[in-house]
Parts: sequence; structure tokens; C-alpha cells
Amino acid sequence: MDSMGRYASKLRVSVTDRCNFRCDFCMPKEPVWIPRDEVLSFEEITRVATVLAQMGVTKVRVSGGEPLVRRDVEDLVGMLRGVPGIRAVSMTTNGALLKEKASALRAKGLSTITVSLHSLKPQLYHELTGTHDMFSRVMEGIKEAKRVGFAPIKVNCVVTKGCNEDEILDFATFAHDGGFTVRFIEYMPFDGTKLWDQERVVSGEEIIRRIEKRYELVPLEREHGSTAAHYRFRDNSEGEVGVITSMTKPFCSDCDRIRLKADGKIVPCLFSMSEFDLKPLLRIGASDSELSNFLRESFWLKSEGVESMLKDHTELKRIRPMYTIGG
Repeated sequence: MDSMGRYASKLRVSVTDRCNFRCDFCMPKEPVWIPRDEVLSFEEITRVATVLAQMGVTKVRVSGGEPLVRRDVEDLVGMLRGVPGIRAVSMTTNGALLKEKASALRAKGLSTITVSLHSLKPQLYHELTGTHDMFSRVMEGIKEAKRVGFAPIKVNCVVTKGCNEDEILDFATFAHDGGFTVRFIEYMPFDGTKLWDQERVVSGEEIIRRIEKRYELVPLEREHGSTAAHYRFRDNSEGEVGVITSMTKPFCSDCDRIRLKADGKIVPCLFSMSEFDLKPLLRIGASDSELSNFLRESFWLKSEGVESMLKDHTELKRIRPMYTIGG
């Protein structure tokens, strides 16, 4: 529990900071990678998850960088699913390697998959991601994930004014017709090129207003700790849309997430610079009790969050590039 009475029930694990994309709202053009010997092993990640599970964490999300560039990451999924108390393991990926990995991930027990997809226009997609031929591969990966049984498949889209906000209705149709859950994310100050500006944020309210010009939506009850407000289509399509309103209507009051970076640092709050290095304890063979005490003390210092910063009119500046923590 933190000092404001919020309990951690979800762990987000960055298994690598490396990525095969160069999205400018996430990473710089020439990132400096964590040395490989500083990256936590699967055994170390699983041990942290085991200790946290004993403290009440029940769900794990694997992210990166791009998690599928980490060799044999499906084995980590299986290890995490074997931790007593962990009920679900999910993953967020850019989807470029999903076609090759979907079946293995499913076999190892991955519960759900989320694919980052920021444009449905191939040329714009390649410009946004710094790639040349990935759009069709990502779409094939989504198709393969659906074939092997992942359902629902979530699709994350960061909406940026002057860039892709004209595709909001296209993404809503993609959700409606394909049975996907498309979640629109407000642009946040975690970009790699330091271009973030409040004026480039398209609010969740505006996004829903645009979608309702074509589709009648029904709001769904928000789950405790959920990062998104979800809506179903009134015509009973299997698809859904959601908005993650980190910048206009934050959800800090019941935030239940704790983050583990690839280099072993604990991050209690995404919008705070505070990090607590757990790796030295892991690598000197500390006991479970010592690890749990460290985790307890670190999480107790979790900041109130971006909600209080906005209320206090604190100027929001770039905090850290997103690729270093995985969201």
C-alpha cells in the first residue's frame, strides 16, 4: 500500500528497452541501450513477480521497448503463469513479430495481447514508426493472434493533433467491424524527441464525440484501477472503443500499478522521476523478506500522480522516454 491507501495489484514489467521501431513519441532517433548484463534475467523477473504475488499482485503485463525482440520471451510468459497467485499475464507489443510468436505465446499461457497501431494508412504508419515495410506484417500479426484464439485483441492508438486525429472514425470502424477493442490514448510527455506539447493533445472527450457522429455508444462500467473508459457499440458489435485520458481526466485516485524496468528499477508512478534500484538486492542473494521490505518501502513513496500536478497547474515536462519503461 502507498501513503494514500492505494494497493498494488498489477505489475508492469519491461523486459527490454530495445525496439525495432523508432516512434518519435516514444524514443529518440539514436537511443542508448541498457548494457545486456544490466538487464534482468527471466529468473530475476520471475522472482520479483513471486514476491509481489505474495503481497497481493495478481496480474502481470509484459512490455518493453518491444518485448518480442527479447529472445524466448514466451518462456518468461510460462514462468510468470506458473507463479502462485498470478491469475493473468498479458503483453503489449508493436506486433511486428507477432505472426511468428502468437502461437507460442498462446501455448505458454498469455492471457491477452495488445498491439500498438497508430495509423491505418501504411505511409503514415511507416513515418510514425520509422520503418519501411512493417504495416502489412503488423496486420498479419493481428490476424494470426485472432486465429490462435486471443480475444479480445486490444489495439492502442496514440492520437496526436495534426497527425492522425483524422483517423479516429477509421479506427472506430476497425473496432466495430473487426471485433477489436481499440483504445485511443492521449499524447503524453514521454516522447523521445522532446516535441510533446499540451496543444498536440486530442482529449478523450473529443475522441468520443467524433465517434458518436457515426456510432451510438454505450458506456461500460469502469473497473477499479482501469486506465481506460470503455464503450460498446449499441448495435451489439463485438468490438469496443476506449479512451485513456491521462492528460485530461487522469485516474490516479485508484491506480493499482507498480512498474519494473528492464534494469531492475522499481517505478511506483509513471509521472514521477522517482526510481528505486532493486537489482543489487537481487544479485547479492537477498531473502524474500528483504525484497518485500524494499518493495513495500518503495511503493509507499508513490507520488499522488499527474492528477494532482494538473490541479496544482504544475508545468508538465518530458519525464522519461516511454521505451525505457513500457507504459
